[in-house]
Amino acid sequence: MSDLRNFLTLSYEELEELNLQAKEQRRNRVAAGKIQEERLKYLTDTKGIKAVTVLFSDLEGRLHMLDYDKKFLVKSYDNLTFDGSSIRGFTAQRESDLRLGMDWGAFYWAPADVFGEGKVLVFGEVIDKNGEPYVGDMRGVLKTFSQNLHKKEDYTLNAANEIEGFLFQGEDAERRFHDTGKFEYVNTGGYYHSLPGDPLREFIDTVAEVQRAMGFQNEKDHPEVAPSQFEINYGYGEVVAAADQIQLYKLVCRQIATQMGMSACFLPKPVVGVNGSGMHTNISISKGGKNIFWDPKGEEKLSGFAWEFVDRILTHANDICLVLNSSVNSYRRLDPHFEAPNQIKASAVDRGSMVRIPIGNEKSSRVEVRSVAPDANPYMTLYSIFRSGLEGETAKIDNLRQAERYLPDNIYTAIDNFRGSKWTGKLFGDDVKARFADLKQASADRCPRLLGTFVKTPEVQFHHEVYNQFLWNQF
Repeated sequence: MSDLRNFLTLSYEELEELNLQAKEQRRNRVAAGKIQEERLKYLTDTKGIKAVTVLFSDLEGRLHMLDYDKKFLVKSYDNLTFDGSSIRGFTAQRESDLRLGMDWGAFYWAPADVFGEGKVLVFGEVIDKNGEPYVGDMRGVLKTFSQNLHKKEDYTLNAANEIEGFLFQGEDAERRFHDTGKFEYVNTGGYYHSLPGDPLREFIDTVAEVQRAMGFQNEKDHPEVAPSQFEINYGYGEVVAAADQIQLYKLVCRQIATQMGMSACFLPKPVVGVNGSGMHTNISISKGGKNIFWDPKGEEKLSGFAWEFVDRILTHANDICLVLNSSVNSYRRLDPHFEAPNQIKASAVDRGSMVRIPIGNEKSSRVEVRSVAPDANPYMTLYSIFRSGLEGETAKIDNLRQAERYLPDNIYTAIDNFRGSKWTGKLFGDDVKARFADLKQASADRCPRLLGTFVKTPEVQFHHEVYNQFLWNQF
């Protein structure tokens, strides 16, 4: 029967070539109309494609996917509707209809052995009934912000994220946590250590191959400090593309792990007593192709512009902490015993500081925000960091960069800070701000108020990336 299905399958080398070409178009800001015309022609002319997978993210950052029949999509791409009331954090039932537009520049050819034969991927843009970008779609908010800065200031916002995760025994380890009460390691080697045939090494190798084929431009990959922990690094990109890659990275990791009979987990601290997982976020801004964070004569070789950016991030650290650490579990990670970046400081050497200044040159000079958890909404996170750094206030605190200030050690304090902040209202608008805070409050209220010394079932069970729809509907 399978011989009759003449669906598109491309080699990893062919995939990489196509994805890098698309990436270059996006980087060079080729006109949207030209890219749309190219993609529609490609879909029409390529008979082996059966479906287009459209991806978008909800307010909490959970990735959603719809498969559209290719022939239907080619005819109806400008009139795709869906029920927004079924997406957490989106519209109320009485005003549920939303539309999906295609961001044709964010188009990916995916390996058939991972995503299925005859499929391509494209990121969608959520559009409100009035035809405007939907305020709850943080990808659209980030894209508009980035495009406006490029038009007005010729700024390009750059980001590269180091995303850590765990590989655990068994499929659906997080969903089954309420039965098992534990996660089982597949490897106990630790930092940089695993044998070639080890399950963790095989997982990392396979994910790296898929990322390479999808145009990620890999840099390095390795087991991390904690048992069964991994990190697979790739090159920086323009901010929206960088956020898209975070979503694809986690999707690929989960899919590969499932195919191997295991689970890729991005809870910030799934196991107490070992290092948690972070998503260190490296950022810079270029103007006219020049990195304006770099100054060979500046303090730590950073420009005054970059230091002002850092000062604003430190000023608003508690305001946006809930965005960067958006789950109950993430406050276990902000534990000073495990190199936790919980100090609201900036330092070139202290890894306990929220902001680190890595060694750099004219090309690589950047600021690293270390307090970001891997389960944060990547679009909301990058938007918050860049807008706070560019437009926020600077606190009148003596020695701001080294003052004794700390991030919250529990989600309730973070929620209170977020709700009480005028800045978060400016960032997101009062409606979206309230919706996000209410979602975080609902999860928090289903968990024990005190974190305690071991991971509790509800902080996994009701996590926004894990939650079981059946269980949620019982509340």
